[in-house]
Amino acid sequence: MMAPFGLMSVGANLLAKSLALFSSASVVRCSCVAPVLKSFSTTTGGPPKRPLTAYITYVKEMHPNISRQNPGVKNVDIVRKLAQQWKMLTPEQKQPFQDASLASKEQYKLEVEKYKAQLSPAQTAALAIEKRQKVAKRKAIRRKKELNSLGKPKRPRSAFNIFMSEHFEEAKGNNMQTKMKSLRDDWERFSATQKQMYIQLAEDDKVRYKNEIKSWEEHMIEIGREDLVRRKERRAIKANATKDRKQKSKVTVLKAKAPKKKTETAVKKTVKSAKK
Repeated sequence: MMAPFGLMSVGANLLAKSLALFSSASVVRCSCVAPVLKSFSTTTGGPPKRPLTAYITYVKEMHPNISRQNPGVKNVDIVRKLAQQWKMLTPEQKQPFQDASLASKEQYKLEVEKYKAQLSPAQTAALAIEKRQKVAKRKAIRRKKELNSLGKPKRPRSAFNIFMSEHFEEAKGNNMQTKMKSLRDDWERFSATQKQMYIQLAEDDKVRYKNEIKSWEEHMIEIGREDLVRRKERRAIKANATKDRKQKSKVTVLKAKAPKKKTETAVKKTVKSAKK
Protein backbone atom coordinates (compact mmCIF):
# COMPACT_ATOMS: atom_id res chain seq x y z
CA MET A 1 0.00 0.00 0.00
CA MET A 2 1.29 3.45 -0.85
CA ALA A 3 1.65 5.90 2.01
CA PRO A 4 -0.24 9.21 1.95
CA PHE A 5 1.24 11.54 -0.67
CA GLY A 6 3.43 8.63 -1.83
CA LEU A 7 5.86 9.06 1.05
CA MET A 8 6.55 5.43 2.02
CA SER A 9 5.69 1.80 1.40
CA VAL A 10 5.20 -0.87 4.03
CA GLY A 11 4.61 -4.56 3.42
CA ALA A 12 1.15 -5.85 4.33
CA ASN A 13 2.50 -8.99 5.95
CA LEU A 14 4.91 -6.99 8.07
CA LEU A 15 2.12 -4.69 9.19
CA ALA A 16 -0.13 -7.59 10.13
CA LYS A 17 2.65 -9.13 12.15
CA SER A 18 3.96 -6.01 13.87
CA LEU A 19 0.74 -4.06 14.46
CA ALA A 20 -1.85 -6.61 15.59
CA LEU A 21 -4.48 -4.44 17.22
CA PHE A 22 -4.58 -6.16 20.56
CA SER A 23 -1.00 -7.33 20.73
CA SER A 24 0.81 -6.58 23.98
CA ALA A 25 4.16 -6.07 22.27
CA SER A 26 3.75 -3.90 19.21
CA VAL A 27 6.90 -3.21 17.18
CA VAL A 28 6.97 -1.24 13.95
CA ARG A 29 9.61 -1.96 11.38
CA CYS A 30 9.16 0.42 8.50
CA SER A 31 11.36 0.39 5.41
CA CYS A 32 10.94 3.59 3.44
CA VAL A 33 11.78 4.17 -0.17
CA ALA A 34 12.81 7.51 -1.62
CA PRO A 35 9.83 9.86 -1.23
CA VAL A 36 7.80 10.52 -4.36
CA LEU A 37 6.07 13.77 -3.45
CA LYS A 38 2.82 14.93 -4.96
CA SER A 39 1.21 18.34 -5.11
CA PHE A 40 -0.55 19.37 -1.92
CA SER A 41 -3.21 21.41 -3.72
CA THR A 42 -6.72 20.12 -3.03
CA THR A 43 -8.31 22.03 -5.89
CA THR A 44 -7.02 23.51 -9.10
CA GLY A 45 -5.43 26.83 -8.28
CA GLY A 46 -6.29 26.43 -4.61
CA PRO A 47 -3.92 26.95 -1.68
CA PRO A 48 -1.56 24.11 -0.78
CA LYS A 49 -2.71 21.70 1.89
CA ARG A 50 -0.60 21.71 5.05
CA PRO A 51 1.74 18.70 5.42
CA LEU A 52 1.10 15.87 7.85
CA THR A 53 2.99 15.48 11.10
CA ALA A 54 5.03 12.35 11.75
CA TYR A 55 2.30 10.94 14.01
CA ILE A 56 -0.52 11.57 11.52
CA THR A 57 1.61 10.05 8.77
CA TYR A 58 2.00 6.96 10.96
CA VAL A 59 -1.75 6.73 11.61
CA LYS A 60 -2.59 7.20 7.93
CA GLU A 61 -0.12 4.47 7.00
CA MET A 62 -1.19 1.90 9.57
CA HIS A 63 -4.93 2.49 9.91
CA PRO A 64 -6.26 0.83 6.71
CA ASN A 65 -4.57 -2.51 7.33
CA ILE A 66 -5.62 -2.61 10.99
CA SER A 67 -9.19 -1.73 9.98
CA ARG A 68 -9.31 -4.63 7.48
CA GLN A 69 -7.99 -7.07 10.08
CA ASN A 70 -10.56 -5.98 12.67
CA PRO A 71 -13.83 -5.17 10.84
CA GLY A 72 -15.88 -5.18 14.04
CA VAL A 73 -13.72 -2.66 15.89
CA LYS A 74 -14.82 0.97 15.99
CA ASN A 75 -12.66 3.55 14.27
CA VAL A 76 -12.14 5.51 17.49
CA ASP A 77 -10.78 2.39 19.20
CA ILE A 78 -8.36 1.77 16.33
CA VAL A 79 -7.07 5.34 16.48
CA ARG A 80 -6.74 5.12 20.26
CA LYS A 81 -4.70 1.92 19.93
CA LEU A 82 -2.48 3.47 17.27
CA ALA A 83 -1.86 6.45 19.56
CA GLN A 84 -0.74 4.07 22.31
CA GLN A 85 1.51 2.20 19.90
CA TRP A 86 3.07 5.45 18.66
CA LYS A 87 4.06 6.33 22.23
CA MET A 88 5.73 2.92 22.61
CA LEU A 89 7.89 3.29 19.50
CA THR A 90 11.60 3.95 19.90
CA PRO A 91 13.18 7.04 18.30
CA GLU A 92 14.66 4.75 15.63
CA GLN A 93 11.22 3.32 14.79
CA LYS A 94 9.71 6.82 14.58
CA GLN A 95 12.52 8.14 12.39
CA PRO A 96 11.10 7.03 8.98
CA PHE A 97 7.82 8.80 9.69
CA GLN A 98 9.63 11.91 10.90
CA ASP A 99 11.78 11.90 7.78
CA ALA A 100 8.68 11.60 5.62
CA SER A 101 7.01 14.47 7.49
CA LEU A 102 10.13 16.65 7.10
CA ALA A 103 10.23 15.94 3.36
CA SER A 104 6.55 16.86 3.02
CA LYS A 105 7.19 20.13 4.87
CA GLU A 106 9.96 21.06 2.44
CA GLN A 107 7.68 20.28 -0.48
CA TYR A 108 4.93 22.32 1.18
CA LYS A 109 7.22 25.37 1.34
CA LEU A 110 7.89 25.09 -2.40
CA GLU A 111 4.20 24.72 -3.15
CA VAL A 112 3.38 27.79 -1.02
CA GLU A 113 5.97 29.91 -2.84
CA LYS A 114 4.63 28.75 -6.19
CA TYR A 115 1.05 29.43 -5.11
CA LYS A 116 1.80 32.94 -3.81
CA ALA A 117 3.71 33.84 -6.99
CA GLN A 118 0.58 33.39 -9.10
CA LEU A 119 -1.64 35.56 -6.90
CA SER A 120 -2.66 39.09 -7.81
CA PRO A 121 -2.04 41.95 -5.32
CA ALA A 122 -5.72 41.87 -4.35
CA GLN A 123 -5.61 38.13 -3.75
CA THR A 124 -2.44 38.48 -1.69
CA ALA A 125 -4.10 41.14 0.47
CA ALA A 126 -7.20 38.97 0.92
CA LEU A 127 -5.00 36.02 1.90
CA ALA A 128 -3.22 38.15 4.51
CA ILE A 129 -6.57 39.25 5.97
CA GLU A 130 -7.77 35.65 6.12
CA LYS A 131 -4.57 34.59 7.89
CA ARG A 132 -4.96 37.36 10.50
CA GLN A 133 -8.56 36.31 11.10
CA LYS A 134 -7.54 32.70 11.64
CA VAL A 135 -4.79 33.73 14.07
CA ALA A 136 -7.24 35.96 15.96
CA LYS A 137 -9.77 33.12 16.13
CA ARG A 138 -7.18 30.70 17.54
CA LYS A 139 -6.12 33.27 20.15
CA ALA A 140 -9.75 33.83 21.13
CA ILE A 141 -10.29 30.10 21.57
CA ARG A 142 -7.15 29.74 23.71
CA ARG A 143 -8.15 32.75 25.81
CA LYS A 144 -11.65 31.37 26.35
CA LYS A 145 -10.23 28.06 27.53
CA GLU A 146 -7.87 29.87 29.90
CA LEU A 147 -10.66 31.99 31.38
CA ASN A 148 -12.81 28.89 31.89
CA SER A 149 -9.94 27.13 33.66
CA LEU A 150 -9.54 30.18 35.95
CA GLY A 151 -13.23 30.10 36.82
CA LYS A 152 -14.32 33.38 35.26
CA PRO A 153 -18.04 33.93 35.98
CA LYS A 154 -20.42 33.55 33.05
CA ARG A 155 -21.88 36.76 31.70
CA PRO A 156 -25.49 37.56 32.63
CA ARG A 157 -28.20 36.27 30.34
CA SER A 158 -30.83 38.42 28.71
CA ALA A 159 -34.54 37.90 29.34
CA PHE A 160 -34.95 36.29 25.93
CA ASN A 161 -31.97 33.96 26.48
CA ILE A 162 -33.51 32.73 29.73
CA PHE A 163 -36.85 32.19 27.97
CA MET A 164 -35.12 30.37 25.12
CA SER A 165 -33.17 28.03 27.40
CA GLU A 166 -36.38 27.03 29.19
CA HIS A 167 -38.42 26.35 26.06
CA PHE A 168 -35.86 25.25 23.46
CA GLU A 169 -36.67 21.53 23.63
CA GLU A 170 -40.40 22.07 23.09
CA ALA A 171 -39.96 24.68 20.35
CA LYS A 172 -41.27 23.92 16.87
CA GLY A 173 -38.76 22.89 14.21
CA ASN A 174 -36.31 20.12 13.35
CA ASN A 175 -33.09 22.12 13.54
CA MET A 176 -31.46 24.98 15.41
CA GLN A 177 -32.45 27.66 12.90
CA THR A 178 -36.16 26.82 12.80
CA LYS A 179 -36.38 26.42 16.58
CA MET A 180 -34.73 29.81 17.09
CA LYS A 181 -37.19 31.45 14.69
CA SER A 182 -40.12 29.82 16.45
CA LEU A 183 -38.91 30.99 19.87
CA ARG A 184 -38.30 34.51 18.57
CA ASP A 185 -41.86 34.65 17.20
CA ASP A 186 -43.29 33.37 20.50
CA TRP A 187 -41.29 35.97 22.44
CA GLU A 188 -42.49 38.82 20.25
CA ARG A 189 -46.11 37.71 20.78
CA PHE A 190 -45.69 37.76 24.57
CA SER A 191 -47.35 40.59 26.48
CA ALA A 192 -45.39 42.82 28.83
CA THR A 193 -46.83 40.88 31.77
CA GLN A 194 -45.70 37.54 30.35
CA LYS A 195 -42.18 38.91 29.75
CA GLN A 196 -41.90 40.46 33.21
CA MET A 197 -40.88 37.21 34.93
CA TYR A 198 -37.96 36.70 32.55
CA ILE A 199 -36.97 40.36 32.78
CA GLN A 200 -36.78 40.04 36.56
CA LEU A 201 -34.70 36.86 36.28
CA ALA A 202 -32.34 38.72 33.94
CA GLU A 203 -31.99 41.55 36.45
CA ASP A 204 -31.20 39.05 39.20
CA ASP A 205 -28.59 37.48 36.96
CA LYS A 206 -26.95 40.87 36.44
CA VAL A 207 -26.60 41.27 40.19
CA ARG A 208 -25.13 37.77 40.44
CA TYR A 209 -22.60 38.55 37.71
CA LYS A 210 -21.65 41.92 39.22
CA ASN A 211 -20.83 40.35 42.58
CA GLU A 212 -19.02 37.33 41.13
CA ILE A 213 -16.94 39.25 38.61
CA LYS A 214 -15.84 41.74 41.28
CA SER A 215 -14.56 38.96 43.54
CA TRP A 216 -12.96 37.17 40.60
CA GLU A 217 -11.11 40.25 39.35
CA GLU A 218 -9.83 41.03 42.84
CA HIS A 219 -8.48 37.49 42.99
CA MET A 220 -6.87 37.83 39.56
CA ILE A 221 -4.98 40.93 40.75
CA GLU A 222 -3.87 39.05 43.85
CA ILE A 223 -2.35 36.24 41.77
CA GLY A 224 -0.71 38.62 39.30
CA ARG A 225 -3.14 38.26 36.38
CA GLU A 226 -4.07 41.91 35.99
CA ASP A 227 -4.17 41.37 32.22
CA LEU A 228 -7.47 39.50 32.67
CA VAL A 229 -9.14 42.33 34.58
CA ARG A 230 -11.18 45.01 32.82
CA ARG A 231 -9.19 48.24 32.54
CA LYS A 232 -11.73 50.40 34.35
CA GLU A 233 -12.15 47.88 37.14
CA ARG A 234 -8.39 47.41 37.37
CA ARG A 235 -7.92 51.09 38.14
CA ALA A 236 -10.75 51.06 40.70
CA ILE A 237 -9.43 47.97 42.49
CA LYS A 238 -5.90 49.39 42.58
CA ALA A 239 -7.17 52.73 43.87
CA ASN A 240 -9.11 51.04 46.66
CA ALA A 241 -6.12 48.89 47.57
CA THR A 242 -3.86 51.97 47.69
CA LYS A 243 -6.41 53.81 49.81
CA ASP A 244 -6.59 50.92 52.27
CA ARG A 245 -2.80 50.76 52.54
CA LYS A 246 -2.57 54.51 53.21
CA GLN A 247 -5.24 54.32 55.90
CA LYS A 248 -3.51 51.43 57.62
CA SER A 249 -0.18 53.27 57.43
CA LYS A 250 -1.75 56.43 58.88
CA VAL A 251 -3.27 54.51 61.78
CA THR A 252 0.10 52.88 62.50
CA VAL A 253 1.85 56.29 62.54
CA LEU A 254 -0.77 57.81 64.84
CA LYS A 255 -0.45 54.93 67.26
CA ALA A 256 3.32 55.34 67.32
CA LYS A 257 3.07 59.09 68.03
CA ALA A 258 0.34 58.80 70.68
CA PRO A 259 1.65 59.49 74.25
CA LYS A 260 1.74 56.50 76.54
CA LYS A 261 -0.75 56.41 79.39
CA LYS A 262 0.63 57.50 82.72
CA THR A 263 0.98 54.80 85.26
CA GLU A 264 -0.81 55.09 88.61
CA THR A 265 2.50 55.91 90.37
CA ALA A 266 3.31 58.67 87.92
CA VAL A 267 -0.14 60.17 88.44
CA LYS A 268 0.29 60.21 92.23
CA LYS A 269 3.69 61.92 91.92
CA THR A 270 2.14 64.56 89.70
CA VAL A 271 -0.62 65.19 92.25
CA LYS A 272 1.84 65.53 95.16
CA SER A 273 3.99 67.98 93.19
CA ALA A 274 0.92 70.06 92.46
CA LYS A 275 0.00 70.22 96.21
CA LYS A 276 3.45 71.45 97.15
